[in-house]
Amino acid sequence: MTRLPLTDRPDLPNLWPDAEGWSRRATVTRVDPATGRAAGWVPVAEPADVAGAVARARAVFDTTDPDLPRAPRLERIARLIAAIEARKEAFARAISAEMGSPIDFARDKQVVAAIAHLQATHAALAQAPDREVAAPGHWIRHEPLGVAALITPWNWPLNQAALKLGGALAAGCAAVIKPSELAPFSACLLAEALHEALPDGAAQVLMGDGATGEALVAAKGVDVISFTGSTSVGQHIAAEAGARLRPVLLELGGKSPNILFADCDLPLAVTQGVAHCFRNSGQSCNAASRMLVERSVYEDAVALAAAEAEAAVFADPSQPGDHFGPLVSEVQFNHVQRCIDRALAEGARCVAGGPGRAPGNTGGWFPRATVFADVTPDMDLFQTEVFGPVLSITPFDTEEEAVSLANAGPYGLAGYVQTADPDRAARVSRALRVGMVQAGGQSRVAGAPFGGRGASGYGREAGLWGIRAFQAVKSVSGAD
Repeated sequence: MTRLPLTDRPDLPNLWPDAEGWSRRATVTRVDPATGRAAGWVPVAEPADVAGAVARARAVFDTTDPDLPRAPRLERIARLIAAIEARKEAFARAISAEMGSPIDFARDKQVVAAIAHLQATHAALAQAPDREVAAPGHWIRHEPLGVAALITPWNWPLNQAALKLGGALAAGCAAVIKPSELAPFSACLLAEALHEALPDGAAQVLMGDGATGEALVAAKGVDVISFTGSTSVGQHIAAEAGARLRPVLLELGGKSPNILFADCDLPLAVTQGVAHCFRNSGQSCNAASRMLVERSVYEDAVALAAAEAEAAVFADPSQPGDHFGPLVSEVQFNHVQRCIDRALAEGARCVAGGPGRAPGNTGGWFPRATVFADVTPDMDLFQTEVFGPVLSITPFDTEEEAVSLANAGPYGLAGYVQTADPDRAARVSRALRVGMVQAGGQSRVAGAPFGGRGASGYGREAGLWGIRAFQAVKSVSGAD
């Protein structure tokens, strides 16, 4: 994205009208991912705007929130859920337009997931004690950290905002959220919902680019930071937060293994595995993008995966159907193309898809659904997050080798295990160095902790764990 002076594109509409009083010395141009054409501009919050938003949040927290009772916190989340539900269709259309999510997927997955996370947070808050008994006369209290800086990505824009806002509000914090500049439509709707549901200043939305996020991380008055995005940016934020001794929650990249043993239902496991890798056009941090297959069924799995990929359709995201949409931007499209070209150069066997645009698409950022077989740990594709619909497949001979391959990378977000043997599923789940494991296609329950290890970051979101991330633990003895 390129910053432009405000007057450079007077022919394009302002996509973020809620910027009254901002400095607005710069903008970013928003490009429609389905056409590749400029669609409008978004004003960028400058450091002075960031400082003002944090100061307002600080004032709200210091005057009303330090010991906010449970009932008004529950009411705030309930009101936010209602405000989002009242805008469900508008949010779905916004997400479809801004990042290319097919409209049915935006309705049934993107928006529904966000509401479900808020509902799970509400339920967790209703049941969670604000203090616990450590011993007679000794209490453990959970108290809000203060002002939370929340930086969210474009791939699940409302869902990620709901995870962070739900936890922060349930904890009793005030919040300033900086969504991705690639997702301005849903951000604008979120600002409306927050204004309707919450007291002024309790949660504010700042539109901007990376410089805006950097200013928010460094702003005086911020007490805790939560970031979802790339590992490289997360490392920078962690260093900045560490210099200021601020707690930080990082939900970063992934290259999640999906282990298929010979005793699993192979057609079902491959179908589900390819779907998990390709959903949201591969733009999910927990995508099952590394398929590890026992050698005795390896070629069968490769053929099944290739057939699934060849059947994938990429089309206009505004149209109903179960097709895939474009990647979010030219930058992301080019990154995926480089990953495909590098895999070919390193000798991986391409069994479906490959470089270029998906058939039938001459404009926009539509990739091809791609499957590579015979991918080895020394190849870049085995180690690097593609964030596109590109699946790698690798054979293994033993359970020990499968675990070793699964752990042979920098990321540790999620792992998937497919076997008919419950004892093996348990063993392998324990051995995987990841934050989350799903065995036999079992989904996580609502409110289960979400987060990883290693290059995938640290800390947890969702449910009670998401609330505690925004709270300090206080030990109190001899007093209530």
